[in-house]
This record gives sequence, structure tokens and C-alpha cells, in this order.
Amino acid sequence: MKIINGLIHDGIHQEPYQADILIRNGIIAKIGTDLEDDAEVIDAMGLNIYPGLIDAHCHLGVDGYAIGFERDDTNEMGDIICPQLRAIDGINPLDPCFEKARKAGVTTVCTGPGSANVLGGTFVAIKTVGRRVDDMIIKEPVAMKCAFGENPKRCYQDKGNSTRMTTAANLRNMLFKAKDYLRRKESAKQPSAMPAFDFKLEALIPVLKKEIPLKAHAHAADDIFTAIRIAKEFDVNLTLEHVTEGHLIAEELVKEDLPMAIGPSFGHATKFELKEKSFKTPGILADLGGQVSIITDSPVIPQEYLPLCAGLAIKSGMKPFDALKAITINPAKHIGISDRVGSLEVGKDGDLVIVGGDIFALDHEVKHVVINGKEISDGNI
Repeated sequence: MKIINGLIHDGIHQEPYQADILIRNGIIAKIGTDLEDDAEVIDAMGLNIYPGLIDAHCHLGVDGYAIGFERDDTNEMGDIICPQLRAIDGINPLDPCFEKARKAGVTTVCTGPGSANVLGGTFVAIKTVGRRVDDMIIKEPVAMKCAFGENPKRCYQDKGNSTRMTTAANLRNMLFKAKDYLRRKESAKQPSAMPAFDFKLEALIPVLKKEIPLKAHAHAADDIFTAIRIAKEFDVNLTLEHVTEGHLIAEELVKEDLPMAIGPSFGHATKFELKEKSFKTPGILADLGGQVSIITDSPVIPQEYLPLCAGLAIKSGMKPFDALKAITINPAKHIGISDRVGSLEVGKDGDLVIVGGDIFALDHEVKHVVINGKEISDGNI
């Protein structure tokens, strides 16, 4: 496939430029002018070309569209500690939201369990095209979900988790147990000395080995700092999710140099910890040098409105290039897949969206969506 004559916004360079893109075997092979090749051609004259959009935090495919409990697999309500759960076992690729997402140019999402549990299980990064989740995976697992604040308090207050102190203690308890479990496994000289298999503790070993981070749901400033405190105590990696009050602690937060996924910022404040939510937050943190991603937390905000959220952040003061990075290369970095997606560069996956108009504007029109080097239509998913 060859895309010619378009204005490229590559997610790396601030200024767009006119060039052609050649994709071979699903990978961007060349970017330049007068590219000789007999590939299928998309003429993007007068159009803007962007990297495929990426959401670093959502529940796409786990919380079903236009259905009730039959497809609500976001939260396990029977056990507050569930690190052994895997998002891939709950995703329905045929959910209508996938089609809505890819038609809007959202080509990759990081999706997984919700925030009812102190430990909820692992997230996965997938493309938004396919019928079988196993064939859509970019990276699995991406991160281990943990949650602070009102959600685990509310969902498990009748099961002994009614304070923030207990939430933190429950997380620490599991990390202490997993650390001891790993030590005993590694020091065992023979099979008989191995500790008894523990599914939950096994699931936390990649966190302790820094193979995946804790993905910390934290809206309020004090919960954000608790997440950071615990990550430092156990020397594990951390990403911050939601960061609703991030603008209130911006300078302190940016000093921590942690990836931050901001949102969902659209809609009514449905609980106390959301009272400060604002589309100003991403721009404030980005201006100070923070690595900011903008998220929908779909289905809280429908997945297809990811570029709208970035546009509203621009309206609230965010620089347009920072907003573009917040839905392309920054979420790719946030979830550890920037070697494959997030920008238009040679060697990366052939994922892009071709748009008439400004992708942040309400009246933009998506003309073409390309995933893995193939133009997407209803007939070729």
C-alpha cells in the first residue's frame, strides 16, 4: 500500500510535512517523495494523515454495548484481591464498540478490568480489528491493575475494606506475600523445597521483577501519592491512571517522572473524588514536562470520542502538538509498545488514519483507516 500527497502529522515532529508513505507486509517501509512501487495507492491530496490513535486505559470489549450483566465482565465482585485475572479472557472482539472505535481512527487500546478491586488483574494491548482476541494482541500482559480511593471502599465496605488505610494495607500485604513467595521459589535447591503453588502470588511476580508496572487507579491527590509511596516501598514500576487532581499537585507530580493517563474528563462528576476534574489538567501537566496521555476510560466516554477529548483539552489550553502526542506516541510509551505503534516512522506497524480537516475538530471526516497495512472496512475485519 502507498499513501500519496497527504500532509503527515507523524507524532514526532511538531510541524506536519508533505510526503508519501509506503507500507509493505503491514510495516511502514518508506516515508518520502516519489516512492517507486506498484502497490495499491490511496491518494490523500488535501487530507491529513495521523498515526492510528491509541487509548492507554479503557474497558473496550470487557463491558459490552447495549447489554446488561451478560457482558459486564469489568469487575469481579466476589473477591477484593484478584491479580490472577487476565483481560484476554473477558474481551469480546465482536462487540459493536470495536467497529465504532476503528471507524473513528482508534487503532490500538489498552483494555482490562475495572477499579472495584484493590488488585483487579492484568491489562492487554490490542488492535481494534479482528474476530479473535489472540490475533489482536500487541502485548500481554501490559500491567497489573490496582485501585485506590472511593471505588474499592464503596464496593467492598461490607467485606472489611471501608477505609483508604485498609486498601493500602491489602495491597501491601499481597506485595509482601508475593515478595516472600518469590524469594522462596528462587532459593529452593530442589523441587520439594518449593513453596506451595499460589495462583495470586504467581500473578504478582512480573510486577516484582519489573516486567510489568502496577497500573494505579487514583483520582485524588492523596491517593496518587499513596500509589507512589507503595511503589517506592516495593521498588516496582508504576503508571498513574485518571490523575483527576493532578493539576493541584502538578509540580510535585511531574518530579516523579511517571507516565500519567488523564481522564475521563467529560461528563458529570458522579462522586466526590471527581469534583476537580477538568480538561485543563492534561495541558498543565504537559506544560511542566509530564508524559501525558488522554483517555476515555470507555465506556465512560465512548471510545470513538478519544480525539474529541483531545480537542477539548486544546480548547482548555493544551498545545495542539501535546494533544496529538497524548493520543498517539505517549499512550504507546505508557503501555510499553512505542516500538510498534504511536508514530509514523519506518519500521513501525502500518496503522494510520486519514482525515479531511483537523482531527481535533468536531466536523472532521475520517476518510480511511489503515491497520496492519490494510484499509479497514466492515468486510475485512
